Formats: sequence, C-alpha cells, structure tokens
Amino acid sequence: MHAVILAGGKGVRLRPYTTALPKPLVPIGDQHAILEIVLRQLSTAGFTSCTIAIGHLGEIIRAYVGDGSQWGLTVDYATEDSPLGTMGPLLNLRHRLPETFLVMNGDVLTDLDYADVLHQHRASGAPLTIATYARKVHIDFGVLTTDSSKVVAFTEKPSMDYRVSMGVYGLSLATLDGYTPGLPLGFDELVLDLLRTDNQPHAYDFDGYWLDIGRPDDYDRANAEFTTRKSLLLKGA
Repeated sequence: MHAVILAGGKGVRLRPYTTALPKPLVPIGDQHAILEIVLRQLSTAGFTSCTIAIGHLGEIIRAYVGDGSQWGLTVDYATEDSPLGTMGPLLNLRHRLPETFLVMNGDVLTDLDYADVLHQHRASGAPLTIATYARKVHIDFGVLTTDSSKVVAFTEKPSMDYRVSMGVYGLSLATLDGYTPGLPLGFDELVLDLLRTDNQPHAYDFDGYWLDIGRPDDYDRANAEFTTRKSLLLKGA
C-alpha cells in the first residue's frame, strides 16, 4: 500500500511555530513530530511506501525523514515549486503512483485506521473516498431568519452539527484524468467536479480521535492530551 503525504503548506495559522519549522515537524509532546507519528502509524497499518509532497522548508522535512527506512517505509519526495492546492501535486506524480492510494495532510493527529480507509475505497468503486468526522459548531450570536425585511425566526446562540473532511482520502488514479499537471487543483474543485458529473465520492465516517494540528486550538489540545493518548496513537511504542 502506498500513501501520499501533503506537506508543502506554509502553516500560516501556526505562526510563529512555523517560521523556522515546516508545519508537519511541529512537536507533539516531548519527543515526537506530527509527521513522525503519521509515518509510524502508516508503517504499523501495513503501508510499505510513501511519497511526501514538500514545498515550504521542504529540505528540513527531507533531512528529518530521509529514506523512511527507520520506520520500515520507502519514502520518496515531490517538490512543489509553487502552490498547487491539495490535489495539484498528485498530477505531477501520476507516473509514480499505483491505481489506488491514500492521500493525507501532513498535520493530522488521529487513530484512524488508514489501511481500512484504502480497503473500503477499493471495495466501494468510488472515484474518491473522504474520511469524515462529526464537528459541532457553536455560533456566539443570536441568529435571525429574515424575509422581505421582516424577522420571521430567531435562535439564540445555536449549535450546528456537520460532518467535515478529516484531510484523509482514498483516491483512484483515473480520477485525476483530464486535469493538467503543473496547474493548481484543490480538493474542493475535485469534489465539485465529481458531483457535477454525478460521480459521487464515498464517505468513510469516523468517530474516534482526530485533531487538525493546523488549527491553533487543536494543536494546543494535542499537546495537552498526548501523554494520555500516546498508547492509542502509537500502538506498540
């Protein structure tokens, strides 16, 4: 099994941490970088190879990870000279990718079974599988519903439930047909194109542990919880 880790972003939301470090190398706990945790998890799940798409401070990632052998992986790299969006880097890699593979952001902290995502993607026959997570959004305002300048409903500080993308996907190589290498391609554009052509992605619903380390609140929470969650996130460590 093969995974592509997207690690080329600038991590603007985590400044000043990411002024000197690429976002996937920000520390979690006292001993681990988030990217190290991800690579350990992929290896434990049975993945044997990985491509890391690098850009901002990418040489630091290359120096840190090397060939991946310390985690039992074969790691190669793709350099992003200009921002290509979430899916754009994959277009330049097509000749190096298998028919189905995992794609994930390099700043995800979760106990998701990555291998099962890929297995279910293959079984579904869908062009794209999106790992999803339930989030509750609290709105700190009174919400008004208006019609012809009249207030017709009011809700005080409501909460809304959504299923959001976890930044982990199963992808089939043929799904990238028709897109031009070297041009930006976002996850949003790909999903909208699939919906427009009645080629719906598959949802992999997950309700375990997940944090988006790119969000400052989630990053602080990850560091606060890592000691108690370590055995869950790094099985056998």
